[in-house]
Amino acid sequence: MQVVTSYKVKIKDYNNIFDDTLLIYRSVLSYIVNVVDVEWDDISAFSSLQQQQRFVEKLIHNTSRNIAKYDFNGIFHKFPSYLRRSAISEAIGKVKSFRSNLERWVSDGKQGKPPRLQNLHNAYPALFRDNMYLRDDDYTARLKIYHKNDWVWLTVRLRKSDVDYIKRYKGHLKESAPTLERRGKRWFLRFAFTEKVDLSDKQEVITAVDLGINNAATCVAMLPDGTITGRKIIRFPVEQDRMEHKLNDIKKAQQNGAKSTPRLWSYANNYNRTISEKTAKAIVDFAITHGSNVIVMEHLDMQGKKRGSKKQKLHLWRKKAVIEMVTRKAHLLGMRISTVCAWNTSKLAFDGSGKVERDDNNYSMCTFTTGKRYHSDLNASYNIGARYYIRENLKSLSETVRFEVEAKVPQLSRRTTCTLSDLISLDAELKHIVA
Repeated sequence: MQVVTSYKVKIKDYNNIFDDTLLIYRSVLSYIVNVVDVEWDDISAFSSLQQQQRFVEKLIHNTSRNIAKYDFNGIFHKFPSYLRRSAISEAIGKVKSFRSNLERWVSDGKQGKPPRLQNLHNAYPALFRDNMYLRDDDYTARLKIYHKNDWVWLTVRLRKSDVDYIKRYKGHLKESAPTLERRGKRWFLRFAFTEKVDLSDKQEVITAVDLGINNAATCVAMLPDGTITGRKIIRFPVEQDRMEHKLNDIKKAQQNGAKSTPRLWSYANNYNRTISEKTAKAIVDFAITHGSNVIVMEHLDMQGKKRGSKKQKLHLWRKKAVIEMVTRKAHLLGMRISTVCAWNTSKLAFDGSGKVERDDNNYSMCTFTTGKRYHSDLNASYNIGARYYIRENLKSLSETVRFEVEAKVPQLSRRTTCTLSDLISLDAELKHIVA
């Protein structure tokens, strides 16, 4: 499969000089989005994106052989051609997405508010080679920017550590045309790299992951017969404590009448993002250490309004971001990602004794019906890994053998109630059939 990664390189010495370039590009994008929306019936008649781009360009760009319908050249004088085509492609994508969302809203019976086409977009320009971007050497480049009412070339220096990092880890790959980006008060060039990765077909060892709120994640390395070869509870108490302190500061400020606290929320969100980034790295590092070929997680879909005392924690829980980061890191290493149904993974005991009871004072601990006390997240991760192996084993069986196995282990017929004990029973039956 193809995996796309991107890395940003800091631009040294300059800060505010790129503001006008970004402002005019976003103005052009808003203008073209409105044009595409008005002319969408004619644009959508073309099957390929390239034909749609050419049609839109004829609508807005005057040439000796074409009289444009819209006065784009008069409003945006000397706007670069490659940047114009980049804005056209992005505008077509935004309008197409809006139209598909609108059709889905109509087909669903017009429930809720209808989707709206946004006029302002936080987009960044792509600087195409030769026309907008020239590389002088490893640490110097020239960019075409809008400065003092004209498009001029500007020589910039690139941070050496960023360039050396890319050369070391991605030097064998071809870099794409960069995108000019702003993070805070600093400006960066973001390069994308596409590489082909062969994913492993082996399932010798898997890493089952239970993402949580009290603990960032709980990882378990498991063999196909249910043997546990490694366990780890991932926590970041320093970052979690700092984020909770900032949330308390926000609460106090709101109680004192502050309607908006952007600076405090910025600190809290930064700590929250740091926790998710460190969690993803720790999960992949655990999988590498134990030689896992597959990382298994729950399919978490928590839509709707959050209620209860932990609703703020649920809102701040960046579970999807962690899953996306783990997926990218794992694919680069040739590992596969799989998900299982999240129902009852925490409610059922891994030994098959039934439902567990969570402790009121310590939600990380639970009690089995047999009186045994165990860590709740470890219990859930056992069941997550077991459900993966049960699904893969049953898929590989013929229908006759599968019915025979399910007759002897009836719990397997309902996947949402399967536990680690069911995987052990399944493994024993399969060995008996083979023997």
